Amino acid sequence: MSARHDSLYAGRMAPTQLPTGAVLDSLEPWQAEEFAAHLDRAREHIRPWVGPSFVTTDVEGARATLQRYADGLARDGIRIYGIWAEGVLVGGVMFVEFSAAAGNCEIGCWSEPAGEGHGHITAAVRELVRYAFETRGLHRVEWRCRAGNERSIAVAQRLGMTFEGTLREAWPVGGVRYDKAVWSLLATEV
Repeated sequence: MSARHDSLYAGRMAPTQLPTGAVLDSLEPWQAEEFAAHLDRAREHIRPWVGPSFVTTDVEGARATLQRYADGLARDGIRIYGIWAEGVLVGGVMFVEFSAAAGNCEIGCWSEPAGEGHGHITAAVRELVRYAFETRGLHRVEWRCRAGNERSIAVAQRLGMTFEGTLREAWPVGGVRYDKAVWSLLATEV
């Protein structure tokens, strides 16, 4: 186990340089203003693909989102990390679900337009997968996304995940129900 993965569990992750040159680091409530500014740049771009509670419109909402993840981390559950390219927050990854007891987790992501096309998301998700399997000993990583989200599906494919199926009309947003694709990777497959 490397020190960088042990530090993920400790809560305050030491910044990790990704192969793309970007930096992966914890996102915490004290960074609410920076997160809110990032969401202003990302909001319309990510709105079709992420849950409405994530797409906040002000600093208080950004702080509440980051606090929810900080509280989850304190319970050894959900956690959130930002991706900084040239010192600017351009996206991030998170454990949407995390259960050491069950040996399962779900990883998610988001990016503003300036963060796309550089491989930042795939590299960051690889770090979370490595942490889940190597450091925490989990058995299964899931990736769930709206069925039409081609960019998200491409990440799952690049990571060697297996498509398990579609949950029909499983994701209600704004009065419309969308299909959700389910991908997974098992510890025995890496």
